[in-house]
Amino acid sequence: MDKRLKVFVYGAEVLCPSCVNLPSTKDTCEWLEAALTRKFPQQPFHIEYVDIYQEHEDEEKKEFAEKIANDEYFYPLVVINGEVVGEGSPKLKVIYAEMEKYGYVSAS
Repeated sequence: MDKRLKVFVYGAEVLCPSCVNLPSTKDTCEWLEAALTRKFPQQPFHIEYVDIYQEHEDEEKKEFAEKIANDEYFYPLVVINGEVVGEGSPKLKVIYAEMEKYGYVSAS
């Protein structure tokens, strides 16, 4: 792998109305980082929490934040290389499969 894959987790500090029994976006981001680190050890990646209510200069971040605000997506929204791979309650299997497309090799 030449460069680190970028994983973005979009959301807000306030739980979304339909996510009452789910963890917060920040908790989801931390959980996902731990899970990916265990699944793909010694394979660097960048994971970032993106608050949808903050101003963003990056066009992709701005676009996804607007789509969530316009109810096109639920948060937490997980995006890898511009592709949505999870929303609301992201599934690890789907995210793992997306990482493997980019050459990440599972430890298990």
